[in-house]
Amino acid sequence: MPRPAIELFQKTFGTTPGAAASAPGRVNLIGEHTDYNGGPVLPIAIAARTNAAIGPGAPGESGVLEAVSTRYPIVSRVKWQEELPSGWVAYVAGVLRELWSFEAVPFDGSVRVAITSDVPIGAGLSSSAALSVAVAKALAPNLSARQVAGVAFRAEHDHVGVRCGVMDQTISALGKPDHALLFECASLAATQIPFGARLLLVDTGKRHDLSRGGLNERRAECEAAVKRLKIELPELQWLASWPAEWLPRLKRALREPLRSRAVHVVSETARTRFAAQLLQQGKLRQFGKLLYESHESCRRLYECSSPELDTVVSAAKRAGALGARLTGAGWGGAAIVLVNKTDQKTVPAIQRAFEGAYGRSAPISEVKASAGAHTERV
Repeated sequence: MPRPAIELFQKTFGTTPGAAASAPGRVNLIGEHTDYNGGPVLPIAIAARTNAAIGPGAPGESGVLEAVSTRYPIVSRVKWQEELPSGWVAYVAGVLRELWSFEAVPFDGSVRVAITSDVPIGAGLSSSAALSVAVAKALAPNLSARQVAGVAFRAEHDHVGVRCGVMDQTISALGKPDHALLFECASLAATQIPFGARLLLVDTGKRHDLSRGGLNERRAECEAAVKRLKIELPELQWLASWPAEWLPRLKRALREPLRSRAVHVVSETARTRFAAQLLQQGKLRQFGKLLYESHESCRRLYECSSPELDTVVSAAKRAGALGARLTGAGWGGAAIVLVNKTDQKTVPAIQRAFEGAYGRSAPISEVKASAGAHTERV
């Protein structure tokens, strides 16, 4: 509900906001680290949402952003054209800069923003995309969902410095209830795939920060792999476009760690497209096997898993779950577990294994495919 964001705006700034919007977090079913490599992804929007309430700045002020959230209750105040603030406000400022390039906000515009959210930060559920998409939708409600996704992506990628792909922003903007989205990140083709299976989300409690560290390093490695593979295939633009049947040739052309990174991306590309076909056909058991394969590839070849994630996936497999894998880039965050409608063994099995290994529980919830971004009534 948007009401807490509206109430926070009123309490903080003493006025009523002019607009409000919300956007969901997401779970990626399969297709990990394929998005920025030009491959396919298969995410769903989830029920957890970020709400943004927006209003004009104080009279007489020029180019000032004032932002507040329930998580960070001290008002941040910056000149959004002149400086990029640190932390979460950088995403809001990045959205403003992108909308200014669209001429959707005036250059000297002053804005007040209040944010509330129940999307966990650093859990691999794309809290940053939910924030950027919600703010963009509130500020520019007349933009199409694709345009909102593009604004939010460039805010995060170009301004904040997260070398992400466009998946998170796209599913946050285009999500549809009871559907996954097969999204081809190179061609931008999007296909809604019915998804009504029972899916568990396991939060390992280990947080990650994708604005630095592993993600940027992996992307640089993938770019280096493409540069080397262009010698073999001059027309190659995206690592995901390397033909899967040419994997032996790829392995001969690359040294480690580039070889392993590239093998993961090419294999994951094929897995994701096959997974979408299986989902269309309702073949959940075969679909689940691909989830296990994806996790093992992330763990062994892309080296983006964590002990906590591996514990969850191993426990789920021993308990007879249909499939399980990390979701949301890895290095911590969350895992998804696909189970039968009548499954009663997997949740306690995961809890026992996790508590035995780490002395604490891992929150487990069921998630369903939900709606994408939309404006809210003020």
